[in-house]
Amino acid sequence: MTTGLHPGGQPQDPRPTGNQAPPRQERVGHGAPHADNRTRSAVITARAAASFDPVGRSVATARSFVRDTLQGWGFADIVDDAVVLTSELVTNAVVHAGTSADVLCLRSDEGVRIEVADRYPEREIPLQATAVNMGSPDREGGRGLQLCAALAGRWGVDYSPTHKQVWFHLDLPDRPVGTRSAGPSLPAHLLPLADGRVRVAVIQIDRVGAISAWNEDAEDLFGYAAEQVIGKPLTDLAAWPHTPGTSTGIVEALQLSRWEGSYGLRGASGRVTPVYASHLRVRDTGGEPSTVCLLVRDHERAVLQTPLRASATDTTTSSEGQATDPFEVFIGSPAPDDLDGLLQRTVERARDMLDGDSAFLLLATDDETELEVRASTGLPSARQRFARVPVEAGPGRYGSARMPAVHEDLTVVPGAVPLLAGTGMRSVVTVPLKVEGRLTGSLGVAAEGPARYSNEEALRLQFAADRIALAVESARLGELERLRRGSLSFLVEASDLLAGTLDRDQTLALMAQMTVPTLATWCAVYTIADQASDPFLSYVLHEDEERIDGLKALLSKIAPPDPVPTPGARVWAAPGEAAHQAALRTSMRSLGLGEPASVTSGIGTTLATAAAVGGETVVLPLVARNRVIGMLTLGKPSDEHFRQEILELAEDLSRRAALALDNARLYSERTAISQSLQRSLLPPDLPHIDGVEVEVIYRAAGEGNEVGGDFYDLFPIRDGVYGFAIGDVCGTGPEAAAVTGLARHALRLLAREGFGGPAVLERLNSAILDEGARSRFLTLLYGELWPQEDGSAMLKVVCAGHPLPLRLRQDGTVEAAAEPQPLLGVMEDLELYEQTITLDPGDVLLCVTDGVTERREGTRMLGDDGLTDVLTTCTGLTAGAVAARIMRAVERFASDAPSDDMAILAMRVPGLQRD
Repeated sequence: MTTGLHPGGQPQDPRPTGNQAPPRQERVGHGAPHADNRTRSAVITARAAASFDPVGRSVATARSFVRDTLQGWGFADIVDDAVVLTSELVTNAVVHAGTSADVLCLRSDEGVRIEVADRYPEREIPLQATAVNMGSPDREGGRGLQLCAALAGRWGVDYSPTHKQVWFHLDLPDRPVGTRSAGPSLPAHLLPLADGRVRVAVIQIDRVGAISAWNEDAEDLFGYAAEQVIGKPLTDLAAWPHTPGTSTGIVEALQLSRWEGSYGLRGASGRVTPVYASHLRVRDTGGEPSTVCLLVRDHERAVLQTPLRASATDTTTSSEGQATDPFEVFIGSPAPDDLDGLLQRTVERARDMLDGDSAFLLLATDDETELEVRASTGLPSARQRFARVPVEAGPGRYGSARMPAVHEDLTVVPGAVPLLAGTGMRSVVTVPLKVEGRLTGSLGVAAEGPARYSNEEALRLQFAADRIALAVESARLGELERLRRGSLSFLVEASDLLAGTLDRDQTLALMAQMTVPTLATWCAVYTIADQASDPFLSYVLHEDEERIDGLKALLSKIAPPDPVPTPGARVWAAPGEAAHQAALRTSMRSLGLGEPASVTSGIGTTLATAAAVGGETVVLPLVARNRVIGMLTLGKPSDEHFRQEILELAEDLSRRAALALDNARLYSERTAISQSLQRSLLPPDLPHIDGVEVEVIYRAAGEGNEVGGDFYDLFPIRDGVYGFAIGDVCGTGPEAAAVTGLARHALRLLAREGFGGPAVLERLNSAILDEGARSRFLTLLYGELWPQEDGSAMLKVVCAGHPLPLRLRQDGTVEAAAEPQPLLGVMEDLELYEQTITLDPGDVLLCVTDGVTERREGTRMLGDDGLTDVLTTCTGLTAGAVAARIMRAVERFASDAPSDDMAILAMRVPGLQRD
């Protein structure tokens, strides 16, 4: 891959120039009068380019390139869409078209344009003159241009004689830097309510992300003295929110020129305080950059939040020129641009309007069968957020959702509003939120005293609900769209990661790391070896590493969830109940009310573990090839609940993860079987031969292969006589390994029956030919070794089509020690003969396969002459040192991994006196 980054200026055209025909341009994308639709009035302020080779891994590399480029430009809002579109288009180029891909990112004041070009112009895209139903963008194949049409503001295709280029343009959100606006003048009772004095923590972060300043309000809010935190990374304290498919973290946020949003900071007590922050990037007089962070408690966000400028057409004015829009009067101006902010301000205004003690807002699911808690004030919202209750029927149903309702005393009708159970609220008024007659939510205000509300308050609240319903529904649909796009990006990268490994343990780790903390606070993966086995707790992960051991211990003590193949997430209450009981026992022991524990990890650990699993826990089955192979368990802390959209995303992820896990299992089983069979083809340990040093080095080509087409053997025939062999079967891999097993066992059997070398090879030749279509020709060097009393050794060898053995004398001369004869497995009638060699003390006999001599680097080959040159330098070395030097020379001759099996057999006669 090659890349280039050029800030500012106009981009150079990467297409070839010269006397070529001008590129043929087609109008394909909507809203594009011309295929080359770079707005001429827009100024290109930055350019980043990269080229990717036509291999599968280039798709992931291209995604990372685009993500890093756009985040470096501060365009986090459009990163997900850009990554998804780039992934599809680069896949079309490098996988389907089989050519390299050129990716060009252009930044302008209007947005970002990304161009993906390949070198397969023949694959034209037909013109779309009329609207065509291109199917669902969620299907698995052929969705590149469909996604362009769905996600991009403009897109198109350019053709030239050598290139095809697909481009798309993404518009930036209308958020001018530095824009500020003032809200309307409001009565005091409509102002945001703050609990006591508003504290604004001022924290300064240096260029490496460490805290360099910490004011008194920061000490009051989080409990740390300045000297405790200065010099520490802010990431050690921050509990950063994670949205599916997005990768913008606190490190990226600190690099932006300005950033506002919500996250949490872990205080000295260990609790996480939700805060709303405003970050400003500055530099001192010496040019050193740093980030100033202003933080308030999240419910006091109005102190820092920068509102967007309201449109002049959004309001009507009275004769005095003041705003009279009922929506603006109720919600305040301007309205928050995010759903959570809008909902939170809605419940606060509703509570203040009816002088209540609490208020809440629930949103309906798509089928209107359940309501999900999305905002509340004056209630334990952290414990209730995203809790769901049925609308029509079932336990804990929300019976007053579709019509306004007033309950003067909840103690008389307990359970009428499940959200208020156990909160001390007695009177409540609830009204529906409806859009075009469809139930979209419910808004309620409650008070601690009875009979506080009547039909008059219900009408006032309904009037306000009617004004806010459309804005809430619009914001909710926008949030769902962002989640869908983020989820698509998340699943693209998750599938790529899962497909990149066949290791079972790594697959388990990836499953957990993709869910924590993106989808859940903690995760546990259970695996099932076979249908007769119980689920086994294989992997546990928590976003706080200090909680993993306690969580693992807790889950190990309870029965695993039932392996039910029914798709979808189901609630599993056992972890929460076990955590509650463990915390209760620990608390009682600390008060001296219970039996002392023989082994305790301390009250802090137990209570922290209980809080970590105290929320909702769900189980998703891992089903692959119609069998449950495990369960994916996801959990939330402190009575939190999962959003339905997150559960749907987790279900989609579990299907991909299950197939990846089962593929890893099958691969591991087949690899284990293959390696076991291959090891059975290798000879046992080499025998010790008095008066002769022997060393063997063997390398099988191919990943996971222990045996290939090359083989060796050294074995005793009878007292004082040893047989040795080195051979090469045509080809590599399991088919060749099968012939090596036949050859090695036949050699041992025939040699021990008393046959000489020629007879042994002739009978082996017949056995190979008897294999019929499975037979393969074989080159073989076979010999018998007789150590002599005078320190020498006599050898009788037959070289059947094999590279000739080389003899190294003490004076450094090298010569061939045998003559070539026909190879085996080709002709039925062979006339072979053996030759006698005497190795004097200090002599070395080197036998190799052709994987050594045919080692290549481009057009160069090591060859017999190169091997001879290396062996010449081995005078005086032991057999082991000779074999090692030969192997090093072979490995250094070329940079690529060997493509052929290699075997080296070195024998040296040290004589009566060692060198």
